[in-house]
Amino acid sequence: MFAWVEAFHVISVICWFAALFYLPRLFVYHAMAEDETGIERFKVMERKLYRGIATPSMVATLLFGGWLFALSPSYFLSAGWFHAKLALVFLLVLYHLACHVFLIRFRDDRNTRSHIYYRWFNEVPVIMLVGIVILVIVKPF
Repeated sequence: MFAWVEAFHVISVICWFAALFYLPRLFVYHAMAEDETGIERFKVMERKLYRGIATPSMVATLLFGGWLFALSPSYFLSAGWFHAKLALVFLLVLYHLACHVFLIRFRDDRNTRSHIYYRWFNEVPVIMLVGIVILVIVKPF
């Protein structure tokens, strides 16, 4: 049972990160767009990616992760790496919510950030991914 839940957890994590890598990239292009057709197209793409892939994948990740925890709570509670991973996951959820705020600003034509800002913003989930993978695989503490 554990292996099945873990497999679905990893699949949902991959989907969530794929969306978190692509959504801010759409923000980069949206911030650079000048024609009305392009701007409206980016609004649709951002909304569909956030609602259709990013958020369901985040929910699945958290549910499967919670299920894994429930299958062996004493193991996870005694592992220092797990606490650090939870902190990074919490920050990743905040990043996900920040994406929603930016999505709303773009939707309402109230974006004030440049494409350069979004290029840097796009790097945050990469750092989170590196940290989470190292913690889970290496278990340094």
